[in-house]
Amino acid sequence: MSKQFASAGDMAEKKISFTEIGEGLWAFTAEGDPNTGVIIGDESVMIVEAQATPRLARKVIEKVREVTDKPISHLVMTHYHAVRVLGASAYGAPTVIMGEKARSMVVERGQEDWDSEFQRFPRLFQGHEEIPGLTWPTVTFNDRMTVYLGNRRVDLMHLGRAHTAGDIVAYVPDANVMFTGDIVEYHSACYCGDGHFADWPETLENIRDFDLDAIAPGRGDALVGSDMVNAALDNTADFVRSTYLPAARVAQGGGTLKQAWDAVRAECDPKFGDYAIYEHCLPFNVARAFDEALGIDTPRIWTAERDKQMWDMLQG
Repeated sequence: MSKQFASAGDMAEKKISFTEIGEGLWAFTAEGDPNTGVIIGDESVMIVEAQATPRLARKVIEKVREVTDKPISHLVMTHYHAVRVLGASAYGAPTVIMGEKARSMVVERGQEDWDSEFQRFPRLFQGHEEIPGLTWPTVTFNDRMTVYLGNRRVDLMHLGRAHTAGDIVAYVPDANVMFTGDIVEYHSACYCGDGHFADWPETLENIRDFDLDAIAPGRGDALVGSDMVNAALDNTADFVRSTYLPAARVAQGGGTLKQAWDAVRAECDPKFGDYAIYEHCLPFNVARAFDEALGIDTPRIWTAERDKQMWDMLQG
């Protein structure tokens, strides 16, 4: 596989930020690497997104211990991707929550996703020897559930398909803050390889309807204030549409995947070329947009072998 495939050449450490986005609510961010959310309740802590390995999860725990000594009681995964869930064991949370659809995707493609992402993100998987296996929830739900951390209420909701078919968000009503996972990004490319382009903009509008004071996005800086929140929602929708429409025109016109790649680059490079993981995401995004335009509703499973075949095709 090419040395420059995905993030194979990105081995530089990222600067970590730990930003308070509401009272007792924190966003762990690292220059475009996967974010983690922290919700501090009366007696315990909920973590949103586990990181890729226990080694990375311990960096989150170090930051949590700078602001509270309360035990971590709940771990929430917004979707099934390996870089989000495989660090779960480090937290020792007795309750691990995932949407039922996301759990079904672990069953269907969890191991394949792990194998594929391991090749894409060697830096994120340093220390992978500690991963005990696939991460399984202890609790699942379909559309909505509520968790009480003492008096602090957290609503977990499926607001529509977007980054995956099983995305959920965590909403804290007392602060009007939401942890969106990869449905929303900020100056970071959206990974759309398992996405649903037609549904994604509507899901973003469902988030906008909350008129939020802050968002912890999946990647990029914390979004504090309605101006930043709405700008990120607009930008994410623009990224999704700008990727899908050129690829769809080529696919539905009988063109090739390579022609779709060229068309998407012509549209997206000027607007998003400097975004974190842009080059990483682009081939997967184009391949999924091409498939969806041809009526393939369920994203095909990515494997290390399929990654290589796709990359070789696009590189000629």
